[in-house]
Amino acid sequence: MVGDTALRIEAVFCPADGEAVVRTLQLPAGATVGDALQAAGLAGVLGRDAVAVGVWGRPCASDHRLNDGDRVELYRPLQVDPMEARRARQKRQAAGKGRPPRKGGPAATG
Repeated sequence: MVGDTALRIEAVFCPADGEAVVRTLQLPAGATVGDALQAAGLAGVLGRDAVAVGVWGRPCASDHRLNDGDRVELYRPLQVDPMEARRARQKRQAAGKGRPPRKGGPAATG
């Protein structure tokens, strides 16, 4: 049986859109992010498919010590630059339905 000093940790990795690998772990007190990745079988993913690791959305090093209830996350590289995606979306909207009125300006006339 696991003692009172065990940490309950969740390790998460999304290898592709719509897919998620979630592992719930019990680790000893003093465990690190690297320990969690090793226990979850995700240590080999870092550096290959993932570019960074973090806890609750904040990037950290693999030697970062964990607290009970932490969520270790592996982050994939972005497939599309967010600004480019926004520009493309705006371009599609403008081509399909006419340009929407600007905020605070007069409405577009047809």
